[in-house]
Amino acid sequence: MHVKFALCALFVLIAAQTAVAADRPNILFIFTDDHASHAISAYGSKINQTPNLDRIANEGMRFDNCFCTNSICGPSRAVILTGKYSHKNGFYQNGNKFDGTQPTFPKMLQTIGYETAVIGKWHLGEHMEPTGFSYSEVLIGQGPYYNPTTLRDPNGDGNRERIKYTGYTTDIITDLGLTWLKEGRDDDQPFMLMLQHKAPHREWCPGPDYLTMYDDVEIPEPDNLFDDYSGRGTAARTQDMTIEKTMTERDLKLVPPPYLNEEQLKVWNEAYEPKNKAFREANLKGKDLVRWKYQRYIKDYLRCIASVDDNVGRVLNYLDESGLAENTIVIYSSDQGFYLGDHGWFDKRFMYEESYRQPLMARWPGKIKPGSVSKELVSNVDFAETFLDVAGLDPTNAMQGASLLPIAEGNTPEDWRKAHYYHYYEFMADRRTAHMVRRHRGVRTDRYKLIHFYNLGEWELYDLEKDPREMKSVYGDSEYANVQKDLKQALARLTEELDVPDDSGSVPKDPPSLNQPVRKRNQKPKQTRAKS
Repeated sequence: MHVKFALCALFVLIAAQTAVAADRPNILFIFTDDHASHAISAYGSKINQTPNLDRIANEGMRFDNCFCTNSICGPSRAVILTGKYSHKNGFYQNGNKFDGTQPTFPKMLQTIGYETAVIGKWHLGEHMEPTGFSYSEVLIGQGPYYNPTTLRDPNGDGNRERIKYTGYTTDIITDLGLTWLKEGRDDDQPFMLMLQHKAPHREWCPGPDYLTMYDDVEIPEPDNLFDDYSGRGTAARTQDMTIEKTMTERDLKLVPPPYLNEEQLKVWNEAYEPKNKAFREANLKGKDLVRWKYQRYIKDYLRCIASVDDNVGRVLNYLDESGLAENTIVIYSSDQGFYLGDHGWFDKRFMYEESYRQPLMARWPGKIKPGSVSKELVSNVDFAETFLDVAGLDPTNAMQGASLLPIAEGNTPEDWRKAHYYHYYEFMADRRTAHMVRRHRGVRTDRYKLIHFYNLGEWELYDLEKDPREMKSVYGDSEYANVQKDLKQALARLTEELDVPDDSGSVPKDPPSLNQPVRKRNQKPKQTRAKS
């Protein structure tokens, strides 16, 4: 009798846990690479329309002040998985290997019955499989825009297989995501899907349906396309990420991508060769050449986004048609922002607004008011705790953010953060590194930003209300003496609270030769919200 009673009790417990799990909301996290907020029409883009992405904002909340902790692909992904800054999760820069044994939010969701999956770009190394996922199918490295090979772990047990696909990668990632939603999961359990696109990462190769989009349009130039960096310091002057000098022939589509098959190459050349022929015949020089490069770059970038927008629409439509939409929170973001000719640049890395700011939109019927907007300082370090909160789980003490759910539901905590900390690590003075952006850290409030390029011994201070484009640092200006003092104190406080080690000694000061413009070659325990 006792054995029968025990078994009966066990079955009742399992049934109860299954029922509770089934009632939990689904989580769909759609993530892109290098998608700047100012290339989303919901954020007021002046250069493109994104009707499907706008649906998420219009039917939910748009976060206007979401900032990354480290503006580069791999580190941002590690921060999102762990809820910890780079110095705590161990992934400082691209090329590091993510420690998949550490706690992550997908692992925690699995403990309460969630089916978890990651599909698309991973970019945290191929040394070990993505952990904490019931299913993973990820691109190898950056992955190509066409005909990708993936690493598939169908059972989440580390036994991976290589799968070769033919077609456009943005479409393929969406196909895989929809297949998993329809056929690959247990319908009786809630799901968490990370659907992660390569686009619109460099080298911005459009899909076959968009190769001629914008051909008859002149995209407006940013007002600082020809920035001379006179209002900033060494770091801005010596980077290697200008449209004028840094872009390659592949970036500019003067040569086709090497991974196209014969049929794809034919379609590609039919679209680009007439445009390239006209360019060669024009023999442009000086600013006219820069303007042509900008138009070629920005149109290709926006063409990639058009495909992303279409595919986001496919997924949203499936949620609606299947009845999943009502109990699914949909979040859209990107690993950081991007320069769209701003300051004459492409790429990211700097703490300047265009790459520091990342898009964030969330829709959850019945929970998030349609058309709502938040101006609070939020961050990708908050995402993990938000996902856990949505599922009814508490974060670990090691996590360094805070749940965004109260803000999304219209109940911003009184102690929400007033300042946000940033730290970029990828620079070595004794060798050439990608885009040559100097290491720096800084703090941003609702109005001001202080940046310390600590291996250069240089500081920059911006009044974002008077100078939103960050054209002239006011560091050392007597008018801002008190602001400067307060921000330095905030930076010191956050450095201590976040338990940031002193990184300055790990990189020698720039030798004189690197102080010339670059020429292109052929927790501490969990902090309170107010203190984050």
